Amino acid sequence: MSYNFFTILLIMARVIAEILIFLLFTHDINALALEADGSCPSLANISCKDGILLPLWQPKDNITTLQRAIRAIVYFLSLMYLFLGVSIIADRFMAAIEVITSQEKEVRLKTKSGEIQVITVRIWNETVSNLTLMALGSSAPEILLSIIEICGTNFEAGELGPGTIVGSAAFNLFVIIGLCIVVIPVGEVRRVKHFGVFVVTAVWSIFAYLWLYFIISVTSKGVVEFWEALLTFLFFPVTVLTAYIADIKLFQKKFLSKKYKASRKARYIVKNDGDLEANGKFANSEGGSITSEESLEEDFEKTRMEYIETIKHIRKRNPNIDPRELEELAQIEVLNKGPKSRAFYRIQTTRKLTGSGNVVNKAQIEKKLAIKQEEVKDVYGPEVQQIYFNPGHYTVMENVGSFMVTVSRKGGDLRNEVAVDYATEDGTAIAHEDYEPTNGTLVFRSHEQHKQIILTVKDDDIFEEDEHFNVRLSNLRVIRSNEENPICKIVDPSVATIMVLDDDHCGIFHFNEESVEISESCDNAVFTVVRSSGARGCVRVPFKTLDGTARGNGKDYLNVSGTIEFQDGQTEYVYFKFNSGFPLS
Repeated sequence: MSYNFFTILLIMARVIAEILIFLLFTHDINALALEADGSCPSLANISCKDGILLPLWQPKDNITTLQRAIRAIVYFLSLMYLFLGVSIIADRFMAAIEVITSQEKEVRLKTKSGEIQVITVRIWNETVSNLTLMALGSSAPEILLSIIEICGTNFEAGELGPGTIVGSAAFNLFVIIGLCIVVIPVGEVRRVKHFGVFVVTAVWSIFAYLWLYFIISVTSKGVVEFWEALLTFLFFPVTVLTAYIADIKLFQKKFLSKKYKASRKARYIVKNDGDLEANGKFANSEGGSITSEESLEEDFEKTRMEYIETIKHIRKRNPNIDPRELEELAQIEVLNKGPKSRAFYRIQTTRKLTGSGNVVNKAQIEKKLAIKQEEVKDVYGPEVQQIYFNPGHYTVMENVGSFMVTVSRKGGDLRNEVAVDYATEDGTAIAHEDYEPTNGTLVFRSHEQHKQIILTVKDDDIFEEDEHFNVRLSNLRVIRSNEENPICKIVDPSVATIMVLDDDHCGIFHFNEESVEISESCDNAVFTVVRSSGARGCVRVPFKTLDGTARGNGKDYLNVSGTIEFQDGQTEYVYFKFNSGFPLS
């Protein structure tokens, strides 16, 4: 049986269970049947009463239509006010939960070359946080409404009742799953990321609906007894525990065979008895060549390559962007592309509804990105001396010639003298063709904290895609020390990525100013056309005037058309026109 068929089977089973529960909670719907004369008998028993928060507006009988309309408007505005209040409270609550579940810790990762890298990982397990805090926070409005109602009705089911929770679950099931299916582009495939967790939660969901039907309609009809409530509550931690076990693949690691062969170059697994992941790979397990540390290392490398690709895409959209601004936009876009929790989208919706703006605030992101390396939490302690690139990413133009990258050290006894080797590595840029390969040794003398490596980029006249190459630190050693056992480590970023932006374009042509004001009595008009993002070759640019509020053909200005020519290397052209008393606009 294929995974796709099994997934559809689980969804269909859950749909059937949901329908049964819906019918259970709406068993008295037949009471709304109309009489033969078209009247509704259930309406005769309806009497208005004071609400839990809003009292009944007296008098309730013998009021005019205008009074009813005014009362309806007042009640509606009051409900909207309370609705916004609940939304804001849920917003604050979800923001707090997001802060809790997004806590990270730094772990040391030993790479294949023996070097130490420091990367951050989430403290909370994703599955556990989604099933506990995220589920509680995202369903807070429904739970709050249900609690308010049951407290106001002496702990008896009211008009809302469990329908608030069931309705939310139905929305999650039908609408969200439906949208997730519809938005997938034609020809593309999306797979369940953690199939084992999906199976466990789907089975528990179906069981939950059947259990509710059992305790409400079979054992004690219409009443929830204490033992039923207690057992129902205990099912929740069991659900979380089994989902967590499925997520970490405890039984797979303990009982199943781990024999498989992995291709490091292609980074795919040929044979495995493990779980299917989102990209079609099988999950890693012990005894093979892909370990948890290697998985973290691959994630780190994947993020770095994603950053490089983002830079390329932004530069294609904005060819004349400044390199510094390019890096900032790339960092912001990478953060925005990161996986978002359910809390994020809930808060995002509430903020847009209340006019609070986007959760991802650019200023906050830039502030976060501007944190200096010295301010990052030191997981090694003050006695460990750390060597790293500062920063770990450089963006330069192809015609930059030579430039320097910085290697820094911090922590430990700065009186020690240490040496570290460096060497360039090809990325998409090729040594001797795109840059000068280099290697050597940096020696940090007593109290020296920064050393520079000189790199050279080769300029050519060939149009090509933006490329990158790397510089790697290795073989750290202590030359002289005042300590008996000095500790020195190469930490992340131990690899500097050099992004080389191609300047061999014919250029982008635009006016120096968006608008130019001239007097009507002025016979002369001067415009400056600028050539940016490349100045290769001789280029002719046609131009002509177009009417705005001013009319041509001699009414307000003289129509002008022609061609301006930029020579090779020319970046600016000043166009001067004498118009016999007619201003050019």
